[in-house]
Amino acid sequence: MSMYNKKSVEDIDVAGKKVIVRVDFNVPFDAEGNITDDKRIVGALPTIKYLVDHNAKTILVSHLGRPKGQFNPKYSMAPASARLAQLLGKPVIQAADVIGPDAEAKAAALKNGEVLMLENARFHEEEEKNDPEFARKLASFAEIYVNDAFGTAHRAHATTAGIADYLPAVSGMLIEKEISIMGKALENPDRPFVTILGGAKVADKLKVIENLLNKADTLIIGGGMAFTFLAAKGFKVGKSLVDETKIDYCKDMMAKAEEKGVKILLPDDCVCTAGFPDPINAPIETVTVDVDAIPDDMMGLDIGPKTDKVFSEAVKNAKTVVWNGPMGVTENPALARGTIAVAEALSHTDATTIVGGGDSAAAIEKLGFAHTITHISTGGGASLEFLEGKVLPGIACLEDKD
Repeated sequence: MSMYNKKSVEDIDVAGKKVIVRVDFNVPFDAEGNITDDKRIVGALPTIKYLVDHNAKTILVSHLGRPKGQFNPKYSMAPASARLAQLLGKPVIQAADVIGPDAEAKAAALKNGEVLMLENARFHEEEEKNDPEFARKLASFAEIYVNDAFGTAHRAHATTAGIADYLPAVSGMLIEKEISIMGKALENPDRPFVTILGGAKVADKLKVIENLLNKADTLIIGGGMAFTFLAAKGFKVGKSLVDETKIDYCKDMMAKAEEKGVKILLPDDCVCTAGFPDPINAPIETVTVDVDAIPDDMMGLDIGPKTDKVFSEAVKNAKTVVWNGPMGVTENPALARGTIAVAEALSHTDATTIVGGGDSAAAIEKLGFAHTITHISTGGGASLEFLEGKVLPGIACLEDKD
């Protein structure tokens, strides 16, 4: 499938060329305006360094926050530029606008090996509308377009897709890594292929479950969404989260899995509480029970120790594992054990392990297991849509390898 086989910046000649790169520098700030996590800037370094080392003239463009189509200094790219300059060990020129006279003049004056950062693309409402004139104007600054922002690849915006209508378009190294590792897992995985899905709602994962049923050998379901499946199997789950409108869907999926010889593993036991912790990290009384003995007045908020073992065993025997979504309420130490057990199992296997963004990635990092995982996806929404088998506009617009 062409979505996984795209030309990368290493497949073309960039020397002396003006290259506009869509990066994801949408980084979090504290109240004082300091960057609290520069992971996304660090993630873009391989592509930027490659361009600098190969004498390209590099023009970076990103969005930051939600400035709603207005110029707003609070959302300026300047702090991100300053951080990038520190990491690169060389100056980064900051433009005062996106497609205005300052950006245009600075882009025109760029020398080989120099780096220019344009202002926040979302200062223009045309960005999210994927306005062709805006995209054309940006494209006029450069000769090549590189998309390295996987986190926004599922959005068809001017800087993530529209600009490819006017320039030869290739992937950066971050997107190349995302699509080669995740693409192989979904197209041609080493088997057994085990997928672990968690999170609160079945509704968020409907398409993922449907897509993975055609690809995985074992589907592990934990988190709040497991209780709708358990209810569909006829268990009484007390006050646990159940999506009544999805009971039939769950029955249907379990029948399909049986038909295809795909194993679905659901929790055997769970950690219950009398109510949802408030605040979320408050100390809380828990009881651990088998799933056929959940008290009527309690809710399940994590998988229990028996389940930890079963899930970990499935991971241990896998050759490819994809994990998306926590097993419990990870913010609460009393309800985080299941997620920790899964993270630990992933860190002790020789399998190719892929963790899809969001809470699962945060858990892996917090526990210090990140270095043991083959690939942690940089895009929450994008990696979810990738797992759903959707075509991502920011990748579809790139040129195929010959």
